[in-house]
Amino acid sequence: MLFRQIVDTNLSQYAYLIGCQKTGEAIVFDPQRDVDRYIDIASREKMKIVGVAETHIHADFLSGARELAERVGACVYVSAEGGADWQSKWVGPYKHVLLHDGDMIALGGISIRAMHTPGHTPEHMSYLVFDRATGTDVPIGMISGDFVFAGDLGRPDLLETAAGLQGMSDQSAHALFASAQKFAQLPEFLQVWPGHGAGSACGKALGAVPQTTVGYEKAVSPILQLLRSEGAFVKDILAGQPEPPLYFARMKTSNREGVPVLGQIPKPEIVTDLKSHRSSWEKPGTVVVDARAWSAFRDGHLPGAIYAPLGKMFPMVVGSYVKPQEKIVLVCEPSMSDEIIRDLVRIGYDHIIAVVPPTVIATATHLEKTPEVSVKEAANELGSSFILDVRGASEHALGCVEGSCNVAYTRLSTKLAQIPKDKRVLVHCALGGRSACATAMLRRLGYDASNIAGGFEAWKQEQLPVSTPRVGGCCGGGCRV
Repeated sequence: MLFRQIVDTNLSQYAYLIGCQKTGEAIVFDPQRDVDRYIDIASREKMKIVGVAETHIHADFLSGARELAERVGACVYVSAEGGADWQSKWVGPYKHVLLHDGDMIALGGISIRAMHTPGHTPEHMSYLVFDRATGTDVPIGMISGDFVFAGDLGRPDLLETAAGLQGMSDQSAHALFASAQKFAQLPEFLQVWPGHGAGSACGKALGAVPQTTVGYEKAVSPILQLLRSEGAFVKDILAGQPEPPLYFARMKTSNREGVPVLGQIPKPEIVTDLKSHRSSWEKPGTVVVDARAWSAFRDGHLPGAIYAPLGKMFPMVVGSYVKPQEKIVLVCEPSMSDEIIRDLVRIGYDHIIAVVPPTVIATATHLEKTPEVSVKEAANELGSSFILDVRGASEHALGCVEGSCNVAYTRLSTKLAQIPKDKRVLVHCALGGRSACATAMLRRLGYDASNIAGGFEAWKQEQLPVSTPRVGGCCGGGCRV
């Protein structure tokens, strides 16, 4: 049996290619949209991708299942469980199989059994993989998707907190409890191949190791220690989940209705002369996304640019601050543009029209700066400025600046009408990174916003006063959100 885990470090997402080396057939689980990576791996291993399977309708990235069906004619396997509202509606024109609990997929000497594991989503499927070449009837591993992670289970609240379906969180948490009971009955030696690792927003305590086992999770996973009490389990799994980025709802809809076929990765023009391209980013419907270091962005950037640092925050920022129909001008090193563009298309941003190298930015005669203040300067403005805390609610609950208002930076676009434009807005997070992104976005929209350098940690180090949030999650009368 051939087994390959394909990792997207920025979204902390794992896809899997499993193949039968005797027949040369392979299947891909939970691919992202830029499917050339999986095709290249299969080609190097002298495999043909004949199938593509989804564990569920994803919220954090666009699926590549349709792309593989288009590109290589792969048969699509999707869940038929969970009810009509949770079915993939795009599969009709393609060769496909709707899977029910217990259904089998045959792939040469490999057998794969679908296992309905609702909770993260109603339709969620996990897959037990049997390597028949070993002569055994026990599974070697489990493609667990967003059901079981290393150290955690998939969050059951996203249909409510991200997609806005009221009342789903509690119902889904109880379904997850039942699925976890089934998981605990599996052989302890069974390998578990999860859909995400640490840094994903699909859970709150994901481990960084790329795989685990049933026995290890039963022994060490905090949430699995609560399987004797359904009430305690439900309360714990719903508590402290991070605020989902705004783009999650859009991903859910696109993945259910049908992801647009990508074809080739966009190849935008590399800008060498700012003067001749100035009108490109000044047109309505165009956003400059600057991926340089914060110090470079702060000290001089194209007017109206947003700041999106490379790494795990990049898709979170773009997905929360840029509309999918908007055109993007990307400021980055050209050598890094392919990787960054892949980050963008994986969450549905296909209209990248230009790449501006940092060396070209340095030649500009008209750049904007983003104000930044020290925590001591911010403390002197507590009575006159609006203090915006863009940390998560669970962080804010442990202590905050008196009078501050808490809105997670990934949800800020939904609260803009309640942030004053007649006051200076001082923005902070824990260390200054998330607040830098939020500050740049607010300034693009006309707010008098400044970043607080060093964030709440610097505030505490200077022994400035810290408050406990009042009812509603706010730290005093300054909160209007």
